[in-house]
Amino acid sequence: MSKKLRIGAVIVLVLVFAALYFFFPVRQLLDDFIVWVQGLGIWGGVVFGLVYVLAAVLFVPGSVITLAAGFTFGVVWGTVIVSLSSTLGAALAFLIGRFLAQDWVAEKVEDYPRFHALYRAIDKEGFKTVMLARLVPIFPFGLLNYGFSVTRVPFWKYVLASWIGMFPATVMYVYFGSAAGSLARVLAGEVERTPMQNALFIVGGIAAVLVTVFLTRRARQELDKLTEGEVTRDPDS
Repeated sequence: MSKKLRIGAVIVLVLVFAALYFFFPVRQLLDDFIVWVQGLGIWGGVVFGLVYVLAAVLFVPGSVITLAAGFTFGVVWGTVIVSLSSTLGAALAFLIGRFLAQDWVAEKVEDYPRFHALYRAIDKEGFKTVMLARLVPIFPFGLLNYGFSVTRVPFWKYVLASWIGMFPATVMYVYFGSAAGSLARVLAGEVERTPMQNALFIVGGIAAVLVTVFLTRRARQELDKLTEGEVTRDPDS
């Protein structure tokens, strides 16, 4: 995915999230859910995290849920909750794939020839390959969770590498979710923001996207080296 496409995808997700919130009945449902979660205190974060773990196991895309975490908990706590729960979800899916559904996973990944290049790269450098694959948006989040379970990568290396690799995108999506939450509160008259605060939010969002895109591009280059270009040259892609 090119730099422009990645930035465009993030912007579209944020706009869709905002449109659903402001113009459709989902706004009331989301408001009720947020109030309920926040009313649980510290347990609200736990409940949200458990929902995220379940979503990861069930192949539910995590981007919208990550935006919702930023909307509900803000940048700091949203990042903490998503980072922990996405890693736990990835770990649980990995264990399910390795010990309970290995044949099913092996059959599914056969539909993705690019995975064969990753398997060979894991034999060379397992930790680095997992981390880079998490940074590069070549495969869906859920597919990687299960796909790595049928490789030789050790469980704890997989978990740590996944956490590191997913972190930059987590911060970016949480940041935009938090920005959407702040905008909603401003429009509702609950808080007031100065022009300087608005400018800082915009600059922060641009910085988050640029850093993530930079890391993604570098990760793609390194991953191509490990797989000897097979990931990008796959004729079925």
